[in-house]
Amino acid sequence: MLPSDCTRATLAGRLLLDEGPTPVLIRHGRVEDVSRQAPTVSDLLERDIASIQGEHLFDLDALFSLEWKRFLSPFDLQVIKAAGVTFAISAIERVIEERARGDYREAATIREKVEAAIGGAIRSLVPGSEAADRLKATLIENGLWSQYLEVAIGPDAEIFTKTAPLASVGWGAEIGVRSDSSWNNPEPEVVLAVSSHGKIRGATLGNDVNLRDFEGRSALLLSKAKDNNASCAIGPFIRLFDEHFTIEDVRTAVIDLAIEGDDGFTLEGRSLMSEISRPPEELVRQAMSEHHYPDGFALFLGTLFAPTDDRDEPGRGFTHKIGDVVRISTPTIGALVNRVTTSKDAPPWEFGMRDLMRNLASRGLLESEVQ
Repeated sequence: MLPSDCTRATLAGRLLLDEGPTPVLIRHGRVEDVSRQAPTVSDLLERDIASIQGEHLFDLDALFSLEWKRFLSPFDLQVIKAAGVTFAISAIERVIEERARGDYREAATIREKVEAAIGGAIRSLVPGSEAADRLKATLIENGLWSQYLEVAIGPDAEIFTKTAPLASVGWGAEIGVRSDSSWNNPEPEVVLAVSSHGKIRGATLGNDVNLRDFEGRSALLLSKAKDNNASCAIGPFIRLFDEHFTIEDVRTAVIDLAIEGDDGFTLEGRSLMSEISRPPEELVRQAMSEHHYPDGFALFLGTLFAPTDDRDEPGRGFTHKIGDVVRISTPTIGALVNRVTTSKDAPPWEFGMRDLMRNLASRGLLESEVQ
């Protein structure tokens, strides 16, 4: 669950204590309740961590004995944003989905043609560069241009809202895919924690579930493909930047994915952050744009992983089945584990902003923050 060097890492997140959702800091091998000084993780990420004094809850060993329902997504008031098509292979797969009109039966044939046409050219391009403009002109001339290539190699990144504040689920929770989707996959990603001023405070892991059939039919279905009940998992904790963990560790991270199905199917994949087409800081800048997020935001950085292995019939490729266990991990951050169900059958999202504010008020935490 935790980083390989967890005893020197500083981690921030949320636990569901008997009193309610509670921001915690994990440092020096101790789990601390910091709700008296930072009632929300949004508040926590605006503060100098060294100045925050927490109340000792328990040591690390006790953390591992908690039931999964105690582990909440480490974000609360923050908007959950995502950057799409940030790796060359993801751009190619989106073009395949588009040309297949979301029909997995057409994907294998189209993949070979698209790879031959743009695969080699796109991998070394800097988005928005003169070389990218020349490739764009060539592809348009040959009838191969796509809206996905525009955000992959053009000057503007694809930035969208993945889900609402408080809607993401945490470590151990069920993660949902729409019950009417027949072609979908996990998306293992690094997720940045960004303050209200656009400062990157740390990073965690996320699963930005993708419905390839919905988005492939039309890019205008992106929201329906991405934002569904329990369709966004983040965690287990945010590793905060310090002398032991910096943005350079994010840039060089290797994200491993392992899927185990109840049917005996297994799949492994790997995403190398070094192959991302835009620097993380540039994606944060474009996410901020001319807007201001007073509670900060989380930003998924995209993934290199695009499963094409056949799970059942030849040519169909990969799609989830109920009961799949998805494990996303990297040594410097830890591991995020979730089990797949449908968005219809996953526990409904019922604890919203009003509930959180009422809970914090009943505990006297909003009053202490005002003082």
